[in-house]
Amino acid sequence: MFKTKVGYSQNPDACASGAESAAMAQLADAKVGLLFTSCVLDQEAVVKGIRSVAGTHVLGCTSSAAICVKDGYLNSEDGYSGIMSFGGDVEVGVAGAAKGEGECAREIGRKLACEAMSQLGGLEPDYFFMTASPAEEEKYIAGIQDVIGDVPVFGGSAADNTVEGKWSIICDDKIFADGCAIALFASKAPMANIYTGQFRETDNFGVMTKVVNDRCLVEIDGVPAVKKYCEWTGKSEEACAGGNLLVETIFKPLGVKDITGKVTAIRHPMAANEDLSMNIGAQLIEKTAVIQMEMTPDEMVAANPKTVKEVDAMLDGGADSYFLVHCGGRRLGLQLEGKEAEIYPAVKEVTGDKEFLMVFTFGEYGTAEHSANTVGGLSLSFTGFKG
Repeated sequence: MFKTKVGYSQNPDACASGAESAAMAQLADAKVGLLFTSCVLDQEAVVKGIRSVAGTHVLGCTSSAAICVKDGYLNSEDGYSGIMSFGGDVEVGVAGAAKGEGECAREIGRKLACEAMSQLGGLEPDYFFMTASPAEEEKYIAGIQDVIGDVPVFGGSAADNTVEGKWSIICDDKIFADGCAIALFASKAPMANIYTGQFRETDNFGVMTKVVNDRCLVEIDGVPAVKKYCEWTGKSEEACAGGNLLVETIFKPLGVKDITGKVTAIRHPMAANEDLSMNIGAQLIEKTAVIQMEMTPDEMVAANPKTVKEVDAMLDGGADSYFLVHCGGRRLGLQLEGKEAEIYPAVKEVTGDKEFLMVFTFGEYGTAEHSANTVGGLSLSFTGFKG
């Protein structure tokens, strides 16, 4: 029987936090644990605490400002940790590596996939978890899929509390800031993932006429990107200058459609440059269309239970447990609107007494309708599992 269990702690002692989370998650009886913790804790001490309880594979990353479990919203400034363990009818292969200077992210993805596959005893993976630094997630996924094929992904990018690069990725006893970690799951237990932003499209759209280094949007319709964005939204260029752009765009981000038109992946502007170009949190393709999206704070809260219900509808009788990836930017936007406290009760109302772990990331990965695996920001990647 497939089995999941969530454990957590808000103990400010990092070693104790890891030990308490591992014990509560019954990690010693599991095949793997997905670990999410606070960037204010000593990650080596967290892992030491976990190892005092179990030698089981663990991988994950730091979460932005909080995690959420069935018993509440954990956002202690002194730190927190949470583990979702997977055991029973499942085989898991785990691999992770830091990215060295000059190394190719796609090649690292291939190597990790080969290493993880070697642990599955000839079984083919049914889905995989990934976490990576917020930079080249699409390339890591491409490399992994070069080896394992079109297998659904779920997960998200490492995050910190202040967008300063204080995040960590953890894979067993390895801790690093730049790189990737994966877990390949071979199990016949049903799993369903929904990747969505649930933003509305506006009538403001244009062609990305100049893109630099995949993630810098220089021009839309030949106009500097920030200038065009301000024309669309009525915001001033002063309000959108520098790092202000990240906050100004939370409820009015950009979106790009896949080739089927079924999926609009969110592209979150992270910062404006002096030339009025904007740095974006995911890959862009020159000479394709970009759309201005929008959503109210109340709609952003309501998107969480709505998406949980959609996951349940994909599984006969609904999911037995959930791994919920929620963008840290969405959480920040709700915090600034005084609505952060509404996240937990909205999810709890639809999950009831079922186990779940919600984490807050700087990039989200999942599978959307009629699309390949997708990477974006300001999104939800909600996954349900059947026992």
